[in-house]
Amino acid sequence: MKRGIAYYHLPGLFEFYELYKVFLPLFREHGEYFYDWCDIGSVYGAPADCIWGGGRAGFGDDDAKKVLDLMKGYGISARLTFSNSLLREEHLLDKKCNALCRLFEETGDIQNGVIIHSDLLLEYLKKNYPNLYFVSSTTKVLTNFQDFLKEVKREDFQYVVPDFRLNKSFDRLNTLTQIEKDKVEFLCNECCWFGCKDRKRCYEAVSRKNLGEHYPEHHCTAPNAEQGYRFSKAMKNSGFIGIEDIQNSYLPMGFSNFKIEGRGLGSALVLEFLLYYMVKPEYQIHIREAIYLDNMLDLF
Repeated sequence: MKRGIAYYHLPGLFEFYELYKVFLPLFREHGEYFYDWCDIGSVYGAPADCIWGGGRAGFGDDDAKKVLDLMKGYGISARLTFSNSLLREEHLLDKKCNALCRLFEETGDIQNGVIIHSDLLLEYLKKNYPNLYFVSSTTKVLTNFQDFLKEVKREDFQYVVPDFRLNKSFDRLNTLTQIEKDKVEFLCNECCWFGCKDRKRCYEAVSRKNLGEHYPEHHCTAPNAEQGYRFSKAMKNSGFIGIEDIQNSYLPMGFSNFKIEGRGLGSALVLEFLLYYMVKPEYQIHIREAIYLDNMLDLF
C-alpha cells in the first residue's frame, strides 16, 4: 500500500465482467486519463444462487474461472461477497460456495478475499481456506464508534467497512493508529437515508432471500424510497465521500481504502461511478466513447 494513494474497492466482480473487460485495459494503457492519486484495490461480488451471499441478491452469471483470470491478468484482488448474516451450521457445507472458495484461494501471487458478516462462517473459512483474507462487512451496521473500533482491533480482519454514518466522524477517526487506519474501508456513495433505522432488517431480508426462505418482503420507509438509487441523491447524503473529500481530508489523515457500492445497479450507472471517482473530467468522454462503442457491451 502506497501512502497518498486512494485504493478503490469496486462492485460487480461477476455482475459486470463485460464492463471491466473493456474498462481495465483502458485503465492500464491510458494512465493519462486517470487521477494519479488512485488505484484499484479489489473488485467484489457474488454469482447468482450463492446462499452465503448477503448485502444484495447476487445475479452475476459469468464463469468464475474467467472472472478470476481477468483480475489476475491485471494484478487485482478479487473478493467474494459472502455477507449473509443468518447462516446456520448446515449451510456451511454448501457445494457451490465451497467450490468458489477453493478456486479463489489458489490464484498465485494475488491474494483474494471474502467479505463476511457471520462469525460462524468466519471460523469455518479460517480453518478450511486459510489463504483467503477477510473483510468485515458493512452489513453489520456498525454505527456505534466503540463497536466499530472493537471490530478494527480484531486480528481476523484485514479490512473493516463501517456504517456510512461514521464516515464524517473525523475527531474520533483521527484517534486511530496508522495500522488501524489502514484497515478502515469507507463506503463512499451510499444512497440510503441517513436517518434509516431499518438498515439491519433490510440486510436480513436479503439474507433470507439468498437462503431461499420465504418471509414477507421488506419495504423501505425512507423518504422518496420509490425513486430507487440516484447518484445525484447519494451526493447529497451526509455520509457521502466525494473526490475532494478523499484528496483533502481522508488521504491527509492517513486513510487509503474506499468502497464503491453498486453491484445491484446497472452497468451504465457503475460506469458513472468509475468516471467520477477515477477519471479526469477532460478524459471522461474518451472512456465513454470506448465503452459505448464496444458492440459487445450492452450497458442498457
